[in-house]
Amino acid sequence: MTEFTILNTTALSGWRKSSYSDSNGGSCLEVLDGYPSGVPVRDSKNPQGPAIVFAVNGWIPFVAAVKNGELPGVG
Repeated sequence: MTEFTILNTTALSGWRKSSYSDSNGGSCLEVLDGYPSGVPVRDSKNPQGPAIVFAVNGWIPFVAAVKNGELPGVG
């Protein structure tokens, strides 16, 4: 799985809050759908970035690990 980072995400539009984010203002992730090089993810409290971009084939296992509680401190 290859990831890279977008240091400044202000030029990218269409971010959506993850359905697994906390509705109380904490632990909020935003995801950008339709990005050609993968799936960018950023902290909603820092909309300028950075964002990590997951390879498409790595995104599904990442989400599954979050759902299954396999990543301490995430989810």
